Amino acid sequence: MMDYATFKIIHVACVAASYLLFVTRGVWMMRESQFLQQRWVRIVPHVIDTVLLASAIALTVILREYPLTHGWLTAKVSGLIVYIGLGTAALKRGRTSRGRIAAWIAAQLVFIYIVAVAFTRNPMPWIGFPQ
Repeated sequence: MMDYATFKIIHVACVAASYLLFVTRGVWMMRESQFLQQRWVRIVPHVIDTVLLASAIALTVILREYPLTHGWLTAKVSGLIVYIGLGTAALKRGRTSRGRIAAWIAAQLVFIYIVAVAFTRNPMPWIGFPQ
């Protein structure tokens, strides 16, 4: 049976891999690279994100902390939904190059927010930082 530490390592590794692929795909999108058309580029992110989601569910069960019950997890899940929407606009659904780039940048800001919430376990992670 896997424990908390194992699932956390898997989760954090998938977060890093997913984000790096998102950034890379965004750069390829801006350069209109043919790499975006490669089969692995369309498959691997879904595999990583599936493992990421499964590890997140396992961690919530192990910790007994759930979205809608714990504010910081609700904030993470809400941020994730926004991140997915922006990511989709950036890499697939954006109508103009300028719009896709704006969505790509905004998605990265939301990603930073999600990570800050994860580290602080606070839905408003900027509160309490020294000024």
